[in-house]
Amino acid sequence: MSFDALIVSHGQPSDPDVGEAEIAALAAAVAAHLPEARIDGVTLAAQGRIEALSANRPGALIYPMFMADGWFTQVQLPKRLAEGAGPQLVSFGLDCTLPMLAADWLRQVCTDHGLEPDKTDLVVAGHGSGKSRRVSEATRAFADRVAEGFGPQSVRCGFVEEDPSLTDALSGLGSNAICLPFFAARRGHVLEDLPEAVDASGFKGIMLDPIGLHPEVPRMIAGALRWRATTSDVSRCV
Repeated sequence: MSFDALIVSHGQPSDPDVGEAEIAALAAAVAAHLPEARIDGVTLAAQGRIEALSANRPGALIYPMFMADGWFTQVQLPKRLAEGAGPQLVSFGLDCTLPMLAADWLRQVCTDHGLEPDKTDLVVAGHGSGKSRRVSEATRAFADRVAEGFGPQSVRCGFVEEDPSLTDALSGLGSNAICLPFFAARRGHVLEDLPEAVDASGFKGIMLDPIGLHPEVPRMIAGALRWRATTSDVSRCV
């Protein structure tokens, strides 16, 4: 079954070309797993591009490369899409298969570093928000599900825009700790706030790449798109 899909991210309003290049690369990686589909990537930051692409892809599946559902995915994105585009899938950070991918990754990290999961402290670093609890709730739900599959001795979350802060969450841990950034890309907060928090807290554990950069993510997204293209179910997460 052939189908079209658009993978949509927020992008970088100050430099739209950067975000456009990143989402195009992700779309190409997803397309490698979906020879039957036409996959494009686009950001909300690129003026007029999502409107044009969605107009030329009637019925295209919409995959939000966001960590939670909120104003951007529920208001701004639908508003920007041309008539006839959709349906829209659950956001990347809410995909029920993501915690399983993360738990597998963490177990491999422990093996590579000679750590035991049940003697390892896990910190999930997220964005948070001063306006809505949706973002931190999504982060905590992700952390809880990862912990179920990974089995650390402790799990905590830290946020850029909420308490507990990243610095507080990273403090007081030994070298048997792993920090997993709950972000889609290596930009902004991952390059600025997170390193600052590591320095301020004296964190000596293992800092992983953002979950959105895991090499298995394109395959996961491809699976979600294929599922939605062949079923009327709104979500695999039941």
